[in-house]
Amino acid sequence: MGAVTDAEPQRPAQRPAERATELSKPPSASSPAAGVFDCSDEEVRAAGIDAAVLALRSGRLVVLPTDTVYGVAADAFDHAAVRRLLRAKGRGRDQPPPVLVGAASTLDALATGVPTYARDMVAELWPGPLTLVCTQQPSLTWDLGDNRSTVAVRMPDHQVTIDLLTRAGPLAVSSANRTGQPPATLAAAAQEMLGDRVQVYLDGGPTGGDEVSTIIDVTGQRGRVLRQGAVPLDRLREFDHRIAAVET
Repeated sequence: MGAVTDAEPQRPAQRPAERATELSKPPSASSPAAGVFDCSDEEVRAAGIDAAVLALRSGRLVVLPTDTVYGVAADAFDHAAVRRLLRAKGRGRDQPPPVLVGAASTLDALATGVPTYARDMVAELWPGPLTLVCTQQPSLTWDLGDNRSTVAVRMPDHQVTIDLLTRAGPLAVSSANRTGQPPATLAAAAQEMLGDRVQVYLDGGPTGGDEVSTIIDVTGQRGRVLRQGAVPLDRLREFDHRIAAVET
């Protein structure tokens, strides 16, 4: 999706640095929307990532593009920010958000006891639309919700979000929609649903489609698909033929 154009008469273009400064301020209750950055423009993209990092460090929410659908993100280690994300989604603690990472090597900092077949999946399918539910490292002090000592981890295949994750670290991310509404494949659709609950919108254009990531639980003796998504079961069984399909 291209940049939103102003109605006539056109106002002077706002410099990226000015926009980043403006977006560092928390949105007011009367604000109809937070800042949107068109990431097809390199300068605006850089300013948008700066603004997003600042917002996340301030406990605010950011909408970002992924290889599946748009996501809404919070600092995974900021308890209040994660609660804010769940409220924005209309979710409770019984639906903890996954964590997105910018490098496959980060998995071992967040998870323990990852089986060999899951590591093989990571080597071949990350970055990509595969989420692994793992046993979380006991030393982690975050509070993602009622996760039963597990963590769902994914590395998305979208350079804008990889660049943000490299700067900001692991982020708690859920699809950028209100619960019960369809996932957003455009930044404008996410903005329509979430409004000024989010401080920064990184507009990466249309996502690859409305198909979500496949989620597989790798905490047990054999893998178990929890949600069928973009990676089909047959592909997963190439790594371990015992992987169980989604229970119906």
